[in-house]
Order: sequence, then C-alpha cells, then structure tokens
Amino acid sequence: MSTHPASQEQTAVPRQVYVWDGFVRLFHWATVATFAVAYLTEDDLLMVHVWAGYILGLFLLVRIVWGFVGSEHARFSDFIYDPRTTVRYVRDLILFRAKRHIGHSPGGGAMVVVLLAFLAATVITGLLVYGGDQQAGPLAGMLSRETGESLEGLHESFANITLALVFFHVGAVILASIVHRENLVRAMISGFKRQ
Repeated sequence: MSTHPASQEQTAVPRQVYVWDGFVRLFHWATVATFAVAYLTEDDLLMVHVWAGYILGLFLLVRIVWGFVGSEHARFSDFIYDPRTTVRYVRDLILFRAKRHIGHSPGGGAMVVVLLAFLAATVITGLLVYGGDQQAGPLAGMLSRETGESLEGLHESFANITLALVFFHVGAVILASIVHRENLVRAMISGFKRQ
C-alpha cells in the first residue's frame, strides 16, 4: 500500500528550528517573575522588593553581556534594526502583512532594547533610593536620605513605564502570533519555532 505524496504533505509536521537558547528563555521568564514580585511589593515587604530588584539587576547584567557573546538570535546584532525598518515592520504588523522573522522581528528587537533600558533605569534608581532613603544596600552611606527620597518618584515612574511597556509587549506578541500563525509564547518556553 503506497501513500499518495499529496496526503503526506498535508499531514507533515512543519520543521522546527531552535531559536531561543536556554539563557534567553530563563532570562525572559525570570524577568517576568522578578519584575512582578518587585512591582507588587514595597514598604510592607521591603526586603522581598529589594531582593527581587537585586536578582533582576543581576539577570540584566548577564543578558547585556549575552547580547554580545550569546547564541545567534540572542545577540543584539541579530535584532537591532534601523528606525525606518522598525516603523515599517510595526505598520505592516498592524495591517496584518508583516514579514515573519525567525529571531526577533524589528518591532520585537526594539521592544527588547526599550525594556532593557527601562528595567535597568528602574533597578538603578531603586538602588539609589535604597542606599539613600534606607541607608542600606551597596550604596549605603554614599547618598543622603534626602537624595534617596527625592529619587523615589523617579523610581516609581520608571517602574510604571516599564509595566506599560510590558502590556504593550504582550499585546504585540498576541498580534504577531495571529499575523504569523505561530504561538510565540510557546516558542519562548520550548525554544523552537517553525522554520
């Protein structure tokens, strides 16, 4: 009994390609967890807030290094595009005609850079507030309490902007998953995307 070639093509599973290495996936989900914990805890659970910030800061430092020495699709050189290409991609995504990318798309790459910048700003201002206002942490005694208190609003602003970016990111991932007919969340769990 022979199988007709056309029927084999219809039932064939699309080829999968390994895109997101273990560290990229760990960083992504650890960032989700630590930012959520830090955002939801403050005065009453200050030490939980502080340690979530420390862990997030450590992951950020490693991710930045990984952006230069990591696997192909983890490198900044793979997903930083010029602004014109990024704007064109976002426009095309909204119009449901964007070109699919194996790694980060131009819009996704821009979001990575912006999120890294705002997460870093949130962590740095958090360290400054903690060092000044609480006279604790690695910057203890280097800043006055007044300086720490004066930076608290800036720290909260960076955290709130980051949260807004997270919601925008989630919406863009959902839209890209629909437009490109692939589950991008599953890809960030498994590391694999269809070729």
